Amino acid sequence: MKPTHIEHIGIAVKSLEEAIPFYENVLGLKCYAVEEVKDQKVKTAFFQVGQTKIELLESTDPEGPIGKFVEKNGGGMHHMAFAVEDVAEALNEAAAGCQLIDKAPRTGAEGLQIGFLHPKSTNRVLTELCGKK
Repeated sequence: MKPTHIEHIGIAVKSLEEAIPFYENVLGLKCYAVEEVKDQKVKTAFFQVGQTKIELLESTDPEGPIGKFVEKNGGGMHHMAFAVEDVAEALNEAAAGCQLIDKAPRTGAEGLQIGFLHPKSTNRVLTELCGKK
């Protein structure tokens, strides 16, 4: 597997409405998209920083993964996402050396194909692989 770049950094927040002003007013970034990903029980907001994006994640369900993360940790960095050419192929390659959360790609925010690697196998960093369909 050869990631091409860091696609985004996912940050869990209690509220997009409360978090977005920091990124816009203090850092001078522009929120270019807000999207709900129903099957992941999350609402996202995106900011572009060079070639990398910041993805803010607000839970739409306290029992969803982001809801549980925020309850346990209060928010903060949730995951690092790497861009790859072929998510299915990258997951297959990763399976030889680490535990997968997703054995096959699924659709994530911005219509990207995504797959997660378990943090128990990645030095405690939830790692996402992203690519276009």
